[in-house]
Amino acid sequence: MALNFQVQSLRNTYKSLKNSILEKYPLFPGMLTTFLSVSLWQVSAWNSLELLGFNLIFRTRNYLPHSSWDQRIAVIGIDDRTLQQYGQFPLSRDRYIQLLETLEATPPTAIGFDILFTEPTNYDAELAEAMAINGTVVLAVAPSLQQQTLHPVAILDGVTSKGHIVNNADFDGITRQFFLYIDRVPSLGIKLLETYNNTVQHTFTANTNKNQKSLITIPSLQSGMSKKSVWINWVEPTEKIPTYSFADVLQKKIDIAKLKNKIVLVGLTATGTNDPLKTPFPQTVPTSGIYIHAAVLDNLLNQRFLRRLPWQFELLLLLTVSITITIILTPQKFYQRILLLGLLPLIWFSLSVLALATTNLLLPTAAPIGTILLAGLSVQWQEQREKQQLMSLFASHVSQDTARLIWQNRTEIFQNGQLDAKEMVVTVLFSDIRSFTTISEGMKPRELLNWLNIYLGAMAECVHKHHGVIDKYIGDAVMAVFGIPFPHTQAEEIQQDAINAVSAAIAMQERLILLNKELEQLGQHPIQIGIGIHTGLVVAGSIGGSQRLDYSVLGDAVNIAARLEQLNKNTPEGNPNNILVSETTHQLVKDNFGTQKLKELTLQGRRKLTVIYSVTEMKSPMNSTDKY
Repeated sequence: MALNFQVQSLRNTYKSLKNSILEKYPLFPGMLTTFLSVSLWQVSAWNSLELLGFNLIFRTRNYLPHSSWDQRIAVIGIDDRTLQQYGQFPLSRDRYIQLLETLEATPPTAIGFDILFTEPTNYDAELAEAMAINGTVVLAVAPSLQQQTLHPVAILDGVTSKGHIVNNADFDGITRQFFLYIDRVPSLGIKLLETYNNTVQHTFTANTNKNQKSLITIPSLQSGMSKKSVWINWVEPTEKIPTYSFADVLQKKIDIAKLKNKIVLVGLTATGTNDPLKTPFPQTVPTSGIYIHAAVLDNLLNQRFLRRLPWQFELLLLLTVSITITIILTPQKFYQRILLLGLLPLIWFSLSVLALATTNLLLPTAAPIGTILLAGLSVQWQEQREKQQLMSLFASHVSQDTARLIWQNRTEIFQNGQLDAKEMVVTVLFSDIRSFTTISEGMKPRELLNWLNIYLGAMAECVHKHHGVIDKYIGDAVMAVFGIPFPHTQAEEIQQDAINAVSAAIAMQERLILLNKELEQLGQHPIQIGIGIHTGLVVAGSIGGSQRLDYSVLGDAVNIAARLEQLNKNTPEGNPNNILVSETTHQLVKDNFGTQKLKELTLQGRRKLTVIYSVTEMKSPMNSTDKY
C-alpha cells in the first residue's frame, strides 16, 4: 500500500480536519477568538489600548476635511503678557470690573469665569455690582480636597449663576469625558448655555420664529441620577479656538466688537500654570483647563458630543468580528493571512475615522483590531493542530522528514483525491524472510502475527530513519521506495536516494541481529532476510477505484529489485550481508560502500543481462541521513 496508507482515507481525514471550522463552527478558532476577546473586554483589558486608539483616530481625522470650533465661542486668556503687566495670578479683582465695563459696549451673550473667587477682597462689592449689571456672568464652583464644594464669596454668589469646573481626566492625563452634572450641580458650560438661551430669547422677542430657532437644547439630568457624563468631541486642536489676551482686551488693542454676542470664557492661559489640560492632539506644552469648557460648549451648541455603541452592541460586534474574520482567514494561505492581518485592521481603523468624521460615532478600535489579530492566531493555531494530527498520522507510515514534505505539498496531494501519475527515478528495496513458510507452519496464527509485526516494525524504523517510504507489505516481504512521493530530478538527489536505500538495508541487517537476540530470549524463532536493491525509472501514482485508492510505484525497476532479493537464496558466497544491488545502484553507491561483483545473468522476465553486486561493508562512517 503506497506510503503505507490509503490516499482516499487520508484525503477524507485531511478534508475532515480542514473543514472542521466550517462544520463545527464556532467551536474552534472562532469560538476561541470570541472567548478570548470577550474575556479581555469583560476585565477591561482593552481599555488602555482603546485610549490610544481614541487619540489616533482624532489625530487622523485632523488631517481630513473636518469641522471647526464654533465661532460663537471666544476665550479671554490671562496669559504671560497679562501677568507681566498686572502682576501674579490671582489678579486684583478690579481688573475683572474693568473687563466687564469694557465689554458693555459690545456685550457677549454670556461670560463665564473659570476662576474661583473664594477669598474675600476689598473689590468684591464693586465686582458684584458690575456682575449684576451685566446679568450674563457665570462663576465657577468646585469640590475641595475635603469633599466640600468651593463657592464664590457670598456677595458674588448671590448675584450670579454657578457651574462646576471639575475635570475628569483619564489615567494618561487626557480628558475624554466630562460631567455635565456632578452631584446634581450643572457644569460651567451648562449654566453658560442657559444664560446664552436667556440672552437670545430676550434679544429676539420681536421675532418668535427666530427666537425659537436660536435656542439650544440643554441636556437634563434624569430623575434619580446625580451625575451625567459625556464623551467630548475634540473638533481640532484647542489653539484654533479664538483666544484674546486679557491685557489686550482691557487696553482695547483688539476690536472689542469681535466679542459681541459670543459666549466668552475668562481664565488662566499662562504657561506653567497649575491648570493644565491634555487633549488627544500632540502638544509640547499642555493647553489650559479653560479650553475643556470651550470644547463642551462647542459640543452643546452643535449637538455633537461623541456617541458610543451600547455595551450590548460592542459585545455583538466582537462576536461578529470573531466569526467573520475566522471564516475569511481559514481558507487562506499563510502569506495571504499575513497580508489580510495587515489590511483588515487598517480597514477597521479607516471605518472608525469615517464614522467619527461623518456621524460623531466613536467606534471601539483596539478591541476589534485586537480580535482580528486574535482570530489570526487562533486560525494559525488550528492549522498547526491539524498539522500535528496529520503529522502524527503520517509518522506511523513515513519518516518525519517525508511527513513534513507531504504536509508542505498537501494541496497537491489531496487536490483531486489522488496523486497524479508521474515518472521518476527511484531506488526500490525488497526484503524477504528466509524459509518463512516453514517457520509459519510451526506457529499458531496469533503467535505468528505478533512475531511478524515485531519484525516488520523494526524494519520500518530502519527504512523511515533513512528517508524511505514503505510502499507495501506482502506477507513477510517488505517493499520500500526511496525518492517518493515527489520526484527527484537532480543527479545528487538520485544518488542520495540510492545511498539511503543501501544504508537502510545495512541498518535492517544490523537491527536484525539485536532483534534475534530478543526473540531468542522469548523462545521464538530467529529471522534471516535477503535484500535486493535497484535504481531505475518507475511510474508513481494512485491505483484503484474511487472507493479504494493506493499510491504505489510500477515499472521494471520494481521487478528487478524483487528478482535481486530472491537471488540471495542462491548466492551465499561473497554476500556476507545478504544485500544484492544492481549495476545502476552500484555506480551510485560505490564510493560509499564496499561492494563485490558477483555475476552477470538474465533475470526472469528480462532479456538483457543484469550485473549483480553484493554490499560487503560501508567505506566511510558518513551518516546518510545528514545529507538528505
